[in-house]
Amino acid sequence: MNLQYTGRDNDDAELSLEGDQFVTFSLATEEYGVSILLVQEIIGYRTLTQIPGVPSFVKGMLNLRGAVVPVIDLRVRFGMTQREYDKFTVIVIVVVQGRTMGIIVDGVSDVVSFEASQVQPTPPVAAAVRTDYISGMGQKDDKFVILLDVDKMLSLEELEILSTVN
Repeated sequence: MNLQYTGRDNDDAELSLEGDQFVTFSLATEEYGVSILLVQEIIGYRTLTQIPGVPSFVKGMLNLRGAVVPVIDLRVRFGMTQREYDKFTVIVIVVVQGRTMGIIVDGVSDVVSFEASQVQPTPPVAAAVRTDYISGMGQKDDKFVILLDVDKMLSLEELEILSTVN
């Protein structure tokens, strides 16, 4: 599957969670969503070039039409159990704070739109649990989709590490 983004320039994108479209994907038993404005494309999982001395969630880099793109495993980043990559595993190429990077997910589900009434704020959790990368909870039917703010998925230090590989 190859989803090409042909909309507005990512630098000019203003995101609101109301009525926007999200690419949804699965990690374990949960569904997550990323604004379609930040998704450049979706590619099948492929072997990556390993990078020594990086955090464990950084799985390597790939050559995407001549550009070096760092790739992270979102399961590992979120502290989930790792699993073997299979034919459903994909790499979603996204723009994070102006940098192109890939995120490995279990599989892409759909592109969905949420109306204002379908988006709930991030529920309060213990102060020790980091949830700033969750923009809200989209509700479709009886299920929630965790909406991610990709610009906040990585700390400034982690982004700095990744910027050295591309």
